[in-house]
Amino acid sequence: MFFVLHAFDKAGALDTRQANYEAHKAFLADTSAHRVSMVMSGPLVSDDGKTMIGSLMIVEAADRAAMEAFHRADPFYAAGIWEKVSITAFVKRQG
Repeated sequence: MFFVLHAFDKAGALDTRQANYEAHKAFLADTSAHRVSMVMSGPLVSDDGKTMIGSLMIVEAADRAAMEAFHRADPFYAAGIWEKVSITAFVKRQG
């Protein structure tokens, strides 16, 4: 089952994001411990195309519980970067 995680950073969280960015990337690079598979991920950016303001991930997981456990293990979650997070089941049609 696929899930989309769409997260917006809290105002003023850019410094905290930068401080935790390498740990977050390492976490996403090997998701096997969480029994999920990363399909695609990347930062959301402001209209300048550079300033990171959030995160988007498409993840394959057995169920919502596995996806939510994976999300709670993310270093960005632990650092409290995100203000609003939605996790939505997704049906992949193309790509």
